[in-house]
Amino acid sequence: MIRVLIADDHHVVRCGIRQLLENENGFIVSGEAADGNAALKLLENGVEADVLLADVNMPGMDGLELTRNIRQTYPELKIVLLTMQEEESYIQKAFGAGVQNYVFKTAGTEEVIFALKQAASGKSYVCSSLTERLIKQSGEIHSTSQIGETSDIKFSKREMEVIELMAEGHTNEEIADKLFTSRRTVEGHRQAMIDKTGCRNSLALIRFAMRHRLLQ
Repeated sequence: MIRVLIADDHHVVRCGIRQLLENENGFIVSGEAADGNAALKLLENGVEADVLLADVNMPGMDGLELTRNIRQTYPELKIVLLTMQEEESYIQKAFGAGVQNYVFKTAGTEEVIFALKQAASGKSYVCSSLTERLIKQSGEIHSTSQIGETSDIKFSKREMEVIELMAEGHTNEEIADKLFTSRRTVEGHRQAMIDKTGCRNSLALIRFAMRHRLLQ
């Protein structure tokens, strides 16, 4: 059973999410909070949760500040941000704060459920619409770039296999299964590519690969 703590300042949204999870096998809503401070207070008072499903824009303590607090005080608690914030700069801030799961409120119910399950099992998830948009943006950047603008950075054959599967939306564990290797090895390849390119995270790495024709 996956215990979910909901943090959203809109009562109607919280009720909708609760109803969704109550109708889904394997989930239980362990608490609801209208802002980050209230969510922390519930945890301090003994409310147990496996995943925190939080909005970004909340009064008092927003989702990003809440994430930073959770990372310090409850490192085992997984976090999924469910938000209307689609600006790339804000998304980068979210991942910089430690968020590994980012889902737009326009996502379907099945995708929200999938993101919660991914988070509960320790996997990362970025909603499909965000992944598609970043890939599209990378293609637009490439099409308008100057001829001859290339990168001297080279990826190994195995690194290319890893990033191609990343671009398709597969998790590290799924990539490991497909390549018959360990998750740790996949994470090592991913980090090696991030180090080579100077990218800040996996999303930036995929954009880099698209921009420099490493991915078709």
